[in-house]
Amino acid sequence: MKDDKFDIMLAEMIGRKDGMTVPDGYFSEFAARMDSMLPDDRVTEKQPAVRTRWQMVRPYAYLAAMFAGIWCMLQMFHLMGVGSQGIVSPDTNPVLAEAISDDTFMDDYYCMDVDELDFMDDLYASGLDITNL
Repeated sequence: MKDDKFDIMLAEMIGRKDGMTVPDGYFSEFAARMDSMLPDDRVTEKQPAVRTRWQMVRPYAYLAAMFAGIWCMLQMFHLMGVGSQGIVSPDTNPVLAEAISDDTFMDDYYCMDVDELDFMDDLYASGLDITNL
């Protein structure tokens, strides 16, 4: 009850006007005034536009392309997966096993960004004793 009195008092102090007012009768003839302001040479389209063959086929072509993309993505996941037919494992893929066993391939494509000093530091950090070499 006390809150109701407070709300009423607050509404009386602040008032209900938000500053957004329009003149009286402004919207009563709004449509007629707007119509008179528009140019008279408006062209209204009575016949629907003729759709070309591509416009009719385009949604289906996009749908087919989407499904082809999904199929290609799933094929790539299947090919990269670990298993009997996966290409990740060198045990099941002779081309990958041959590439790993070839020293020149590994030097050219796999180890080409390794700095020799970093490599030596890693060997010393792992406990390599050069007196045993």
